[in-house]
Amino acid sequence: MNSYIEYNDKIAFHPGYYIKEIVDESGLTQEDFAKMLDTTPKNLSLLIRGRQSLSIDIAMKLSRMIGTDVEYWLNLQNTYDALIAEFKSEEELLQERNIFKNLDYKYFRDNFRLPDLPRKTDAQIAEVRRFLKVATLSVFKKRDMTVSFRSASNNLSDANIIKANTMVQIAINKALAVKAPKYNKTQFRRAAEYALSLTKNHDGFFSLIRKAFLDAGVILIILPNLPGSKINGATKKIGNSVMLMVNDRRLNADTFWFTLFHEIGHIMHGDFGISFERENGEKEELANRYAEDALVPPDQYQRFRHNNKFDIDAILEFSEQIDRDPGIVLGRLENDGFVEFNDRSLQRLRHKYKVKISC
Repeated sequence: MNSYIEYNDKIAFHPGYYIKEIVDESGLTQEDFAKMLDTTPKNLSLLIRGRQSLSIDIAMKLSRMIGTDVEYWLNLQNTYDALIAEFKSEEELLQERNIFKNLDYKYFRDNFRLPDLPRKTDAQIAEVRRFLKVATLSVFKKRDMTVSFRSASNNLSDANIIKANTMVQIAINKALAVKAPKYNKTQFRRAAEYALSLTKNHDGFFSLIRKAFLDAGVILIILPNLPGSKINGATKKIGNSVMLMVNDRRLNADTFWFTLFHEIGHIMHGDFGISFERENGEKEELANRYAEDALVPPDQYQRFRHNNKFDIDAILEFSEQIDRDPGIVLGRLENDGFVEFNDRSLQRLRHKYKVKISC
């Protein structure tokens, strides 16, 4: 800090600037003046150099020593502090503008009803900051801001990190607005099993599993995808409850249910964080295996594969046997290389969900 600061055609002097004048005019050394002021030479030196704020105690001592009002000294400090705060706020806004370049205001306007503010970048920043409930958008540059980035963090750009943190922050805010009981792992396991019985209920499954999860202390959040976030899902402890977030980018039957049960697997293993595209590592493998085995029972799947018949009738018959949406079976076969991803004869098995996202 300096003994004065200039900003936007304004100038404010630190109280130390005036104290130095008083010391110089007194003819005393700083050490002698400090003794008379009943403070240490070090404290006085820091104050004079603007390296230390003026305390109420020193303001009182100065007023008694030289006959000034306490308010005079405190006002000097307040004026100086206010100008520094204004200067830092402008610096912060410059940083926020750079961060905001990675965020499309249209995403917030269209999905979360923020006001239309064309070509008003600073006003848009203020709206997004308020919506996200953060003091500054700069916080979104931090890796592992609110949840672990796991193994993917080394492969992410600054833009990916900013967008990923933004999506998680939206989910956290939504979860905090939900009254949820304490997380119960046993009850959540039963809720997950119940969810498996709803994969063919294309229209009504979401509200049913959301309630079942909530009763178990897990708050299910589906968000509009923020392009470039590279997020598949995220989990986080919220008080005594758990947040489970997935985005709407993967709403085909196979990808949606796999993403959902992948995140359920993380929760079951007590692992909380963000799941990114093409992530690897032991924790991801455990979550993948949990999702695969839950969605397609491994023993029955092995017998089905042994028959080596994967036409549309065979898939429909097997799907009926395990009580799953045929799209889930198709996705598993595609992933395992038993059928081609672009096999048009099977595409009618693929169902795309439409989930209304409450904002």
